[in-house]
Amino acid sequence: MIFPLSVVGLLGLVCLILLASPWPYLAPGVVVGLVGLAVLFRRPAWGLLGIVALVPLEGLFKDSTLSGSKLFGAALALILALQLAVHKLPVDRLHSNLWRFLTWFMVLYFLSMLMTDDLGMSMGHLRELSVGLVLFVITLLIGRELNLMMFCRLATLSVTLTCILAMFSSKYQDQGRASGLLEDPNAFAMLIAFAVPLALLLVLKSPNLLHRLFWGGCCLLLLGGMTKTESRSGLVVLFISLVIGVYHYRAQLPRIRPRHLGFAMLGAAIIIPLAIYAMPAGYIARIQSLSVLSAGASGHNDESLGRRASYIVVGGQMIRENPLLGSGPGTFPLHYATTGYAKAFSANRKIGDLYRRAHNTYLEIFTELGIPAGLLFVGMLAMALMNILRARAAWLQRHDWEQADMLTHLGIGLLSLTLFLMFLSAPAQKYLWIMLALSWVLRQKAEQSPLLEARP
Repeated sequence: MIFPLSVVGLLGLVCLILLASPWPYLAPGVVVGLVGLAVLFRRPAWGLLGIVALVPLEGLFKDSTLSGSKLFGAALALILALQLAVHKLPVDRLHSNLWRFLTWFMVLYFLSMLMTDDLGMSMGHLRELSVGLVLFVITLLIGRELNLMMFCRLATLSVTLTCILAMFSSKYQDQGRASGLLEDPNAFAMLIAFAVPLALLLVLKSPNLLHRLFWGGCCLLLLGGMTKTESRSGLVVLFISLVIGVYHYRAQLPRIRPRHLGFAMLGAAIIIPLAIYAMPAGYIARIQSLSVLSAGASGHNDESLGRRASYIVVGGQMIRENPLLGSGPGTFPLHYATTGYAKAFSANRKIGDLYRRAHNTYLEIFTELGIPAGLLFVGMLAMALMNILRARAAWLQRHDWEQADMLTHLGIGLLSLTLFLMFLSAPAQKYLWIMLALSWVLRQKAEQSPLLEARP
């Protein structure tokens, strides 16, 4: 306890100095910070839960250099470094089967930076990615103490709150499409797709009817928010998640009695027409535009699909030119802006419209970092999904159905993120890196659980 007390003394001295300075109003902030650090030192998992809750709300801090999640992350990094230094946390918690992919990925990443076409853009990309890497390490260290049900509750409530704001306020919309507190409707749809499986878990595992109704209402708001985003990729990902969920609970389908089926059909007959009526006309038109894929997308038929097709064309050319190390992290917009596609699909010829990202994380990594780094990134995601499957299998072997159901819904959430990466450039997405580390923590926890604790 000597080291923490020294930190307390240092902060107390800073507080006294501030009281005697021209900015005495900053002194209470030091006291609040001291209390927060003390709480996080004893319960660091609470800090990670705070980050989970703040991720959808980061738009509130878009004009600030330090957001709430970054503040939590910096405080957690400091505290965990102290705990590692005083041996309160075992170093072996950092072990993970994902390091074999991540280590070589970062080696190739820095080699690509040495050969980059624009060092400034690459440094900006590295700063974004470093946030995800820090969260990965933090989750490895304290993931075992994480309350998974609270994780699901906070993620669901936070995303649901942004859905309410986006549906009922034009301030949180982008040209009629809901973007929440984010600037991209597709990025908002990604958060919703991640939260829906967690919300459904809360509906199924709630202790009473009132709680089920509350979380069921959150599910409806999440679906309403997804509709308001007019994201076609979000609709596809949600459908895949639903299919996987039905397959997981297939053993319980025989328990449905004829009268239950009748009520379900009546509910569907009421809800489906209402959903179609409430669905924005623009969203229906965007869904119908997917029919052009059978004949090949073009800018004339659908500008969005045509623009995405142009990303693939430009990306393919970049891979052929630099297959091993790519053009450098974050440099896809630089190459795209020099093509005729950028001018053709630019609405107002502004710089921001010309320098576009690939809107496909996998394509972006293959073009900017090269084929080997792209394969390592895909392998890391595949291993994380395998970790979830192995953890679920371990709990099934122990007849712990509650934990197996939890792993199923968390696995669907992780799968939603990995699928959405095909439609969005988000290699530094915070939920993604938290779930990557959590996959190994959950697998290790399940496999180390003794078989003698099996439930009847």
